[in-house]
Amino acid sequence: MPSRVVGDGMKRSRVIVPWPEGLHLRPAAKLVRVVQGFRSRVVLKCGDRIADVRSIVNLIALCATLGMSLDLEVVGEDEQDAVAAVEQVFAGADTEAGASGGQPIRGG
Repeated sequence: MPSRVVGDGMKRSRVIVPWPEGLHLRPAAKLVRVVQGFRSRVVLKCGDRIADVRSIVNLIALCATLGMSLDLEVVGEDEQDAVAAVEQVFAGADTEAGASGGQPIRGG
């Protein structure tokens, strides 16, 4: 869903959880790292739960599972870029195949 500007200047978008394991630690950590580069306030909403995207604990507490729709709300001076960056994390889910790039980890 393309982002849109709301009357109060807030940017909103809808993202879908693409990870088979849901919004787990690895993608949550990536989201936290991505938004740390922005000044805007970034939140994800899942039903009645709201998570500050700068908090990995908040993100995990959303309990967002595969295919779940999340509302992204961003407000601040760099909101356009912040929305695009968060949308890219959700769109680039295929790069999250695993810590070893899909290859088995072998002891040595």
